[in-house]
Amino acid sequence: MSGKRADKAKNKKADRGNAGAEDDPSKTTDDYQCCGNVEIDFPRLCALLGMNDIPAVKNSKSKINAMTLWRKPCLCAELESEDPCSVKSIKIFGWKVDELIAQVLNKMLPSLSKLQSLQLWQARLSDRMIISLKNTVCVCANLRSVILEGNPLPEQSYHLLLSEDSVLAQLSLRHNQMGDEGARLIGSALSTPTSANKNLMSLNLAFNSIGDAGAAYIAQGLRLNRALLLLSLSNNRIGDTGAAHLAKTLGEFALTHEEIIARRKLLLEKDQTASMTLGSVSLQDTPKKDEKPAANPAGGTGKKEDPKTNKKYTDMPCAASLPCHHQTGLVEIESPLLDPAVQHRDGQVILPGNTALAYLNLSGNRITKQLLPLLLTILQTQPEGQGLRRLCLQVCYSQHTHVSCVYGRVGHTHTNTHTQNMNPNCVIRVQAI
Repeated sequence: MSGKRADKAKNKKADRGNAGAEDDPSKTTDDYQCCGNVEIDFPRLCALLGMNDIPAVKNSKSKINAMTLWRKPCLCAELESEDPCSVKSIKIFGWKVDELIAQVLNKMLPSLSKLQSLQLWQARLSDRMIISLKNTVCVCANLRSVILEGNPLPEQSYHLLLSEDSVLAQLSLRHNQMGDEGARLIGSALSTPTSANKNLMSLNLAFNSIGDAGAAYIAQGLRLNRALLLLSLSNNRIGDTGAAHLAKTLGEFALTHEEIIARRKLLLEKDQTASMTLGSVSLQDTPKKDEKPAANPAGGTGKKEDPKTNKKYTDMPCAASLPCHHQTGLVEIESPLLDPAVQHRDGQVILPGNTALAYLNLSGNRITKQLLPLLLTILQTQPEGQGLRRLCLQVCYSQHTHVSCVYGRVGHTHTNTHTQNMNPNCVIRVQAI
């Protein structure tokens, strides 16, 4: 009850602050104070921008059928509870989000403290809107899932949502006609020798006309990315060549010249940080010659303190000498280039493959049976309990082959002799066409 009273008081305060805002020509959206109630904030912000045809707002605690949203423009706000300020999902289906609507959303979304998901389907977005959306997502407290499907962009700006500082955990970009150029930008956003996305766990790139070259770019991004767990590249134009690039990132591979240089820099920085830390600790722990034990304020015997049992927090290294994830208290993914399992063989630096990716969907592409020996051999090298858990394929044998589905744990399926002694935790789904 106290929470509802606080929300009502917040709404009344916002109402008083926004009273007459629509009628005062001097008022702007910058002056408006959002109350977190979409049914109030959205139409008022639209009115301040001079919009005549304002889309309706539909609030619902249960999921709304998408077909009902196609009849006329409306903004669907899914509530977490009866509280009108508990919006957890915003959905727009099939109507154009122009610059004015985008401006309203960028103003309103940060005020929705419980917002978790944003979905814009066939909203005819622009590259400029994606740039502003990127900045808005960063200031939304709990927004971690964004679905932008059916919105082709001339400049393929979707990669901006995968920047190194992005907080998104799930991103779906189906039906956006990315092609190989869009895949190149996405791959670079996933990782380069000097940067990597550290938060995105699920990425859907289905139905984007990505070919072998685009798959190679995505594979390049997977080399040094250890955050992504689920990747869908289904229903594209990927053949054996592109799929082979993806498969090779799952097994150990040799570092390129650029990656070796980046590794050396990271090792040097790590050594310097360790030296500073050890120097700081040794200086603080070194006793002075003339220093006498302090008197015991409690009137005790004045025995020396045991440093093992009474080490103070000030003996720890200063915050400036620690890595950023120690300063913030958050667990940050260390660069794979510093993996202690790195090996040196035949003049090459060999890095263990990507064992973070757990789900890969390549169904609906142009993959043939020629890829299977390479794929299954690479999966053999992944350690048990790590690496790929589920792989979806559609393998082209011939146009006369009957359609069949095979599900099985690797090591127990009879599909191919190469499946023996492989990761028993991985499930392969093969559909022959």
